[in-house]
Amino acid sequence: MKINLISDTVTKPTPGMLKAMFAAEVGDDVFKEDPSVNALEKKVAELFHKDVALFFPSGTMANQAAIKLHTQPADQLICDKYAHVYNYEGGGISFNSGVSCKLVDGERGMMTAKQVEEAINPPDFYHSPLTTLVSIENTTNKGGGACWDFEELKKIQTVCKSNRLGYHLDGARLWNAMLAKNETPQQYGELFDTISVCFSKGLGCPVGSVLVGNKEIMQKAIRVRKILGGGMRQAGYLAAAASYALEHHVDRLAEDHNKAQEIGKVLRQLLFIKKVEPIETNIIIFEINETLVSTENFLEKLAANNVFIIGMGQGKLRIVTHLDYTDEMHVAFLSILKKI
Repeated sequence: MKINLISDTVTKPTPGMLKAMFAAEVGDDVFKEDPSVNALEKKVAELFHKDVALFFPSGTMANQAAIKLHTQPADQLICDKYAHVYNYEGGGISFNSGVSCKLVDGERGMMTAKQVEEAINPPDFYHSPLTTLVSIENTTNKGGGACWDFEELKKIQTVCKSNRLGYHLDGARLWNAMLAKNETPQQYGELFDTISVCFSKGLGCPVGSVLVGNKEIMQKAIRVRKILGGGMRQAGYLAAAASYALEHHVDRLAEDHNKAQEIGKVLRQLLFIKKVEPIETNIIIFEINETLVSTENFLEKLAANNVFIIGMGQGKLRIVTHLDYTDEMHVAFLSILKKI
């Protein structure tokens, strides 16, 4: 039995999801004639109380499109030093939009409104880049699935409004955050100008993200998607998977969160574990005490037991629970950990 805890992106469609995909009514989405895509976009726009939603093949493309909509070349965006848009999108911010990043030294991927305000370049000082956008990630991947304090997000919105800055949310795992914090899509829709949400992580779809926003900011979104190569034809088979996931896979995220807590509890009891970072959702980040066991040796022992996790760099390891991590696998993994 292979236990793959590298990411929540390793899942495969469930039988119910496959059935929904096969039954999808499709058309050519480049001409906006795919009824399944149109239905998904309408559903997600309504969830967040936004005017427009647009289906993308990936979360990275959705984020990159949003940045392009908010900025002009030579502008600068503000994000935390752990942000996915900076660390894990292949330098797309500079390549696609000609924009630089002002990195903020936040806590587990989360910065404060005060830090954001201090990071804004004076708009009349033409020697520095013009600050035009603030980008937030919730939950924070590199921060261990941490969930932002909603009141702090509201304070950052106030800073953005008073400084005429765009406000984008990379909500790749927003479904996890909303479930963990008992928040709603409408609350986030009221805060952010644009939001990307992913379906191929916790919700278990094979492909797909959606970008939402109001008409003013989204009017060029379909053109930007086309430029980035994101126009798809009979994409309704993929959209049907996302619609199925919205109906059946959101509430079950609590199972992933509970399993993550149980894994964290066992890790904290092991003498060779140096630190386990706070666990709020489905991501566990921890460090090995290298004087007792090397990270390489620990990973080798897990692999020998057919368990696979991933390194995050700087001595940190990551475990991610997900839809395909079964109760049977969970019992087996906890037993393996206790025996190392």
